[in-house]
Amino acid sequence: MVLVLALWACLALGTASEESPAPEPLAGGQPFAVVWNVPTERCQRRFGIGLPLGDYGIVENQGGHFAGQNITIFYKNKFGLYPYLSQHGVPHNGGLPQRVSLDAHINRVAEDIRLLLRPAFHGLAVVDWEEWRPLWAQNWGAKRIYRTASEQWVREQHGFLPARQQLRLAQLEFERAAQALMEETLLVGRALRPAGLWGFYRFPDCLNSNWAKEANYTGRCQPAEVQRNDRLGWLWAASSALYPSIYLPLALPPALRRRFVHHRLREALRVAARGAHGLLPVIPYSRLSFRRSARFLQLADLVHTIGESAALGAAGVVLWGDLSYSHSATPWEGLRVLHQQSLGTPTAASLEPSACAPWSPSATCTGPRAGTRAQRVRGGAGGLCKARLCLWPGSDPFSPLLQATARLPPAACAGPQLGPCPPCPRRSCPPCAPCPPPAPAPASAPATPCCWPCWRSWHCPAWSWPRWPST
Repeated sequence: MVLVLALWACLALGTASEESPAPEPLAGGQPFAVVWNVPTERCQRRFGIGLPLGDYGIVENQGGHFAGQNITIFYKNKFGLYPYLSQHGVPHNGGLPQRVSLDAHINRVAEDIRLLLRPAFHGLAVVDWEEWRPLWAQNWGAKRIYRTASEQWVREQHGFLPARQQLRLAQLEFERAAQALMEETLLVGRALRPAGLWGFYRFPDCLNSNWAKEANYTGRCQPAEVQRNDRLGWLWAASSALYPSIYLPLALPPALRRRFVHHRLREALRVAARGAHGLLPVIPYSRLSFRRSARFLQLADLVHTIGESAALGAAGVVLWGDLSYSHSATPWEGLRVLHQQSLGTPTAASLEPSACAPWSPSATCTGPRAGTRAQRVRGGAGGLCKARLCLWPGSDPFSPLLQATARLPPAACAGPQLGPCPPCPRRSCPPCAPCPPPAPAPASAPATPCCWPCWRSWHCPAWSWPRWPST
């Protein structure tokens, strides 16, 4: 379990304390946060099973509640007057974006925000509206009912128009109303709780789930969906964070899982440049089990989700689980075993307070994987420090990815130069510095430049994640 230990130690946020740390690092502090969004409190109350998340710096809401001041998800029936159609076609709040009062919706949104979130809220504010999508072309399959209902609405209001004009008007009215509803919802949230990170779950999308239909599945997003994401510039401008989904389908072959996640993250990072005030933090939603399954992820799957997120430059990751986890004690026993195996005594010991200078490398760690390093960084009041384990497993099949998630001190750049780094995205950042791959590099690693460019968030550490080109 050394690989799991190293992965979790590299990604855990904050120092050990009695309370879970708030996610300030997402807005300027540590480069990567792990946020827990599973109904832990119900499990503790019903089955007496607890997870010591705070001991490992994982962010959770106070008391283990599903919604709180560190992270809150706003669902369709508990936030504003979200219009949607039930599975049987019964309209709620008008059923369509163009049939709900925008003013009434905004007033209800403001009331809900004031009721649920403190004025000083600075956590993740995620709006989860999945019944329809804001672009006409995105409403296919089960969502096609919103096209049909929109066309029927136009026929009732403008039956004298030719059929082609009715179709164009239905599309225009739907997209305009959907944009206004989503855009104004985010703007009200940002106005009332400006320190929160507001965004819609599963945006941007990628539509790369076609592995069964492609002989040579690459994982790349469908070009049509990339173009649709370009049309949603208004949504990225209104957002203060992006929350794409990287849930792994159980049917996805293991050899294709990294490609699936990699390109979803790459698309989100591409879109992140469209923020109104600079780069948006990307905080993907992941799970410790497969999508729509109680089966837990294996080590390689954790690397392909959490590790890949950190390697590509995400600000953090949300680990989500629904109320089905609380139906019995079995899922929680599995989670506790996973945590005990992944976050054992060596990791707990590495989080003990010690006096160390910021960003100073410590001695080489011991263990079955040669070349494992510990990196200590200062964090929190009183100069508490923590260790970050960086793995160089050499013969491990995940070497390229784990190399991408490792951290190196600036002194590691001594040696032959392999090429220039890309320019820093912010003027306040220090110049990037090129570096060679660590020695010994695995045979599968390409001999191409890596560097520690300025972080994608709002701070500029002296060095950051080395980047390996995608394969």
